[in-house]
Amino acid sequence: MSADRVEGVERTEEVGGVGAEEAVATMTATASASALRYYSVAPGVRLNVRRGPGTNYSVVRVLPEGAQIQIFCQTPGTNVTGPYGTSNIWDNIDDGEFVSDAYVHTGSDGYVRPRCSFWSARISSDLPPDRRTQ
Repeated sequence: MSADRVEGVERTEEVGGVGAEEAVATMTATASASALRYYSVAPGVRLNVRRGPGTNYSVVRVLPEGAQIQIFCQTPGTNVTGPYGTSNIWDNIDDGEFVSDAYVHTGSDGYVRPRCSFWSARISSDLPPDRRTQ
């Protein structure tokens, strides 16, 4: 249980019976939204943004040096070696846009955001109709 969730439970007890569930839901949603933060791309790097979590996906744009990104979710993909080590973690920074975590200063060698569960469905629209997932 996160510190934000504990605070919500404690406040619910103070509020009492009526509306307590709504108070917890509101505080939990607020804590989740505020948890989204910006992460710095490695200094001096112009980072390729790809359509999927791997170097085999096409480049859709390039982030400029000094860019900061929000990570919405993370997913495993191809291994990449960068300034922050070797990693198979790919960061989803926008709809259908991924960057290698090896180039992003997250302060961790592991996952810092929830796992993506949607990326394959979103990029499957780029495949020929006979290869798309439903």
